[in-house]
Amino acid sequence: MRGRAWLGAALVLGAQLRALWLAAAVEVHTAREVVAVNGTNQRLKCTFSSSSPVSQQLSVSWNFQPEDLSSHEPVFYYLKEPYKPPSGRFKERVTWDGNIERNDVSIIIWNLQPSDNGTFTCQVTNWPDVYGTIGEVRLRVVQKVNFSEIHFLAVAIGSASVLMIIVVTAVIICRQRRRKARDKRLEVADTEL
Repeated sequence: MRGRAWLGAALVLGAQLRALWLAAAVEVHTAREVVAVNGTNQRLKCTFSSSSPVSQQLSVSWNFQPEDLSSHEPVFYYLKEPYKPPSGRFKERVTWDGNIERNDVSIIIWNLQPSDNGTFTCQVTNWPDVYGTIGEVRLRVVQKVNFSEIHFLAVAIGSASVLMIIVVTAVIICRQRRRKARDKRLEVADTEL
């Protein structure tokens, strides 16, 4: 019986340790999709949380998977300092825009082109948290800006304001006409008497 109790305790302890190990993993947070205009610059935001304090061995890897699903391309690497890619489509077009102390490992891609359509991945390791999620950002480069929510809001507010001015003007005109008609009736009634 003692052997079974010991085995049961070891299994329970192992399950708890595994749960703690998974909870200690680095969590990476990104926007799921970003739309940008051709020829502009775009910040690809990536933040992380870790159960361990930020270590000197923290590393960040940004990679790119084109829409045509050809091979992955390195975009950016960080280990104690930022390292730009020595070659490839992002050479001279990517800069570090993160702040490690604020758990921000974002980058900026310059002069976006339609060939930049695809998925960017952001992976963070913070020793001893070396496992965790990989953040993904799907970038869509468009030729011109779509009618955004801000434009819609501006049109809605402008339309509501114009409609309100029209209603107030109509009410004022109706009141003035009623007053004139009433004054005319009183004038006619006074002349008849």
